[in-house]
Amino acid sequence: MIPDESTTHDPAPETPLVQDGIGRPDELERLWTPYRMAYIRGDDKPADDSVGACPFCRIPSLDDAAGLIVHRGERCFVVLNLYPYAPGHVMVCPYRHVPNYVDTTVEEAAEMTALTKAAIVALQQVSNPAGFNIGMNQGVAGGAGIAAHLHQHVVPRWVGDQNFMPIIGRTKTLPQLLGDTRELLAAAWS
Repeated sequence: MIPDESTTHDPAPETPLVQDGIGRPDELERLWTPYRMAYIRGDDKPADDSVGACPFCRIPSLDDAAGLIVHRGERCFVVLNLYPYAPGHVMVCPYRHVPNYVDTTVEEAAEMTALTKAAIVALQQVSNPAGFNIGMNQGVAGGAGIAAHLHQHVVPRWVGDQNFMPIIGRTKTLPQLLGDTRELLAAAWS
């Protein structure tokens, strides 16, 4: 059917283009975090499970500021997460390239525990969180971004932090640069 002039409409004059996806707009504020695109694309993800490709094996060869290292122990080190869930999100990693907790030696496991406790103390001094998420994701199916090298997450939490902001505040916030967070935590380490 060919429309006649009575059924055709001119587009609205000078209507601004709004790109909000398909369907109803989500009404979320946008804080652009272009640094996360490297994580999404897997730019720094190891090509294989070898020691040479592993960022947790390379990080200790860097100076502390460049590697975001908060503390170096005898068998393990503490490093800021490059893609944090919350400000101050650190990981405790053995220097040795092992994939699972059961692969650690008794000494490595003991130092991971001691450094986890010390990380909590340092984070409490620096930013007074109300709680913590502590855990390990083992294997790809378990959610490990780098499954070949064991690492334990220590994530500080505040009442209403990451849960409130995206849901109610419609925003995700990280109020401090990683380098500044590293300096505060390293200075607070006892």
